[in-house]
Amino acid sequence: MTELVVRPLEAGEEALFTSLPDRGLVGRKLLGDDFAEMAKKGEYRPEWTWVALREGVVVARAAWWAKPGDETPVALDWFDFTDFDAAVHLLKTAPLRAEYALHTPPAWQDDPDVAAEVNGRVEAAERAGFRKLVERYRFRWTPDNGLPEKPGRLEFRPEPDDDVVLEVFKRVHVGSLDAHVRKTVEEQGLDAAAREDLDIMKWMPGPRDWWRLAYTPEGELVGLVLPTRNVYDPVIGYVAVVPEHRGRGYAYDLLVEATHDLVGYGADRIVAGTDVGNVPMAKAFAKAGYPVTQHRIDLA
Repeated sequence: MTELVVRPLEAGEEALFTSLPDRGLVGRKLLGDDFAEMAKKGEYRPEWTWVALREGVVVARAAWWAKPGDETPVALDWFDFTDFDAAVHLLKTAPLRAEYALHTPPAWQDDPDVAAEVNGRVEAAERAGFRKLVERYRFRWTPDNGLPEKPGRLEFRPEPDDDVVLEVFKRVHVGSLDAHVRKTVEEQGLDAAAREDLDIMKWMPGPRDWWRLAYTPEGELVGLVLPTRNVYDPVIGYVAVVPEHRGRGYAYDLLVEATHDLVGYGADRIVAGTDVGNVPMAKAFAKAGYPVTQHRIDLA
C-alpha cells in the first residue's frame, strides 16, 4: 500500500482540506458551514487542521475548532475519511486533545446512509482512544414557534459577583443529570466542575450582565439561568435548579425568562441543547416551543 503521510495543513492549503468528498449528511456540513470561510475568520487554523494523504490525495481529515483569539482548540468537530485505518492513525498522530463533537440529524439511526456515516466516525474515534460520553439534543427557537408566557412564579435578579455564581454552580451540580458535569465531578470533584462551567460561560462572547439568579417570592434561591451568545447565535447558555427545588417544573420558568430576555435583546433565533437523557430539561424545551433540529454526539 502507498505510504501514508499525516501532517497539519500549511497556510493557504484550505482547498486541499476541502478536496475530500462530503455528502453533508453529518458533521459541520450538515449545519451548512463552510470550512474555508471559517478558516478565514480564524476558527480553524493550519496547525489545528490535519490531513492524511496517499499519493497526494486526502483520505482522512480532522479539524479542531476554537473562536478567534483562543489559544487552544475547544473541540474536534470536522472529521471524516475514505480510509478507516488512515483516519484512526491521523487522530492518534495529531498532538491535539479536545472532545469530538459530531452533529447528526434527529432520528439518525433510522436512515441507513446517515447511520453508516455516524457509526463509522464513532468507531474510528473510539479506535483512536475516544469514548462516547453523551448524545445531546440541539434546539433552535424562532418567533414562528411562539413566545411562551411567563409563569410569574419566580423573581430574577442579576448577580455581578462571580464568586456567588460559582457557589450556585456547586449547588446545582449536586445530583446533576448532565453527563459533562457528572464526568468532571467524578474525575476532579465538585469545585472543579463548578469552576469549569463558570469559565465556559465567561468564555462565551455574550454580555456577562445578562445572567440571572432565580428566587421564590420568599427569597429562596431556586437556580440560575444564563442567556448569552456563542460565536454564531443567541443561546441558552445554562439553566439549572438547586436540588431542594427540583420536581416543581422550575426549569421551564427559567427557560422562559431567558427566552424573553434574549428576544428583548433583539434575538430572532435562539439555540440551546441538553442531554438526551436529561428528560426533565428536554420536556421543558418542548413545552417552551423549542423544536429539536439536530443531535450531537460528544466523545471525550
